[in-house]
Amino acid sequence: MEETDPNTFDCLVVGGGIVGAATFYKLCQRFPHLRFGLLEKEFGPAMHQTGRNSGVIHSGLYYKPGSLKAKNCIAGREELVEFAKSHQIAHDVCGKVVVATEPSELENLNRIHAIGLENGLSGIERVDGNQIREIEPFVEAIDGLWVPYTGIIDYRRATEVMLEVAKGASPTSKVFFDAKVTAVEANESGTSVLATSRGSFRASRVIFCAGLEADRLAKKSGVKIPERVVGFRGDYYELMEQAKHKVRNLIYPVPNPDFPFLGVHFTRMTDGAVECGPNAVFSFKREGYNKTDFNWKDTLDALTYRGTWSLFLNHAKFGINEYRRAFSKRRFLETLQRMIPSLTLSDIEEGRSGVRALLLAENGDTRDDFRIVSNERYIHVLNAPSPAATASLAIGEQIAQEAAQKWAF
Repeated sequence: MEETDPNTFDCLVVGGGIVGAATFYKLCQRFPHLRFGLLEKEFGPAMHQTGRNSGVIHSGLYYKPGSLKAKNCIAGREELVEFAKSHQIAHDVCGKVVVATEPSELENLNRIHAIGLENGLSGIERVDGNQIREIEPFVEAIDGLWVPYTGIIDYRRATEVMLEVAKGASPTSKVFFDAKVTAVEANESGTSVLATSRGSFRASRVIFCAGLEADRLAKKSGVKIPERVVGFRGDYYELMEQAKHKVRNLIYPVPNPDFPFLGVHFTRMTDGAVECGPNAVFSFKREGYNKTDFNWKDTLDALTYRGTWSLFLNHAKFGINEYRRAFSKRRFLETLQRMIPSLTLSDIEEGRSGVRALLLAENGDTRDDFRIVSNERYIHVLNAPSPAATASLAIGEQIAQEAAQKWAF
């Protein structure tokens, strides 16, 4: 490597969300003698999925035992909390309740209780309606789970700190914002050249942590995958000041296993706000945070893909209900009232939104595990939905280990 060239690195990381930042952090900590670069297309880190999620530190309750989601969530959660303590990042391991409001939900509550125990969450407890009211006085439920491992955190700040600590560990490593990757070429010497909006960057190895653009950057680098990323927008409401006392910490419904999302929940944020959401509706723009946002390329990519239509057909009833709720404050409130019946329309106001990247299989399945593929030049994080933020440091460690083994760093 020619050290006189400021845009040449031993390895580049593409993507400045928390998974990219955690990967960059782990690489710089493990290999401080090497020169790493991180490229992010926005003007700062965590501008998309990381900075627009619900801010929850997940416990590992829902995920298939032995899966990457389960293992990385539990290991990553523990490391993330320690990282937050060490660097004074706002967080609180406050616990949550998962509540069943109807007898028909008890079978699924039993199922996730068993999964949690199998994943090693020995501290979870079954709680009845009276015990739930002791934890969350305004919730009306017949049964539930108390999950003490769950918490809240400022993920945007956590991402910023990971980048700061990484650069301190490896002073020759750099972070570049406003650097959107537009092309990926490999020259005869084995070096990859990444054309970006702020010039070309070169590295012998590249790690892509591109979230909503993961499939497109895989294609640009010559990696063929059968699946396609499809975006789903999630809208949030916030509790007004007079209603905040009705939620102490986190309140979740029992998830429906036939629907690929956890359902609308209540989250006390680190700044004291209380959010309600998100719903889940198809987004006509991968980074479209308003209900009317539209992009021709994103829409055509999604609607010309068989997996999208398979998902729509498999979950038509759920999808229609989600769209109705997206455009009706009253319907959204009715969902919230299943857990807290005393809420009124004047207690909630529209909040922010986010878009989740789902790597859809051709049969419409969205529940694939974390997906990381690699070859002699590249590592691609193709699928990292929730709980990826919680699991980020464990994912970064996994990638750093793979890079060490495959590329002999």
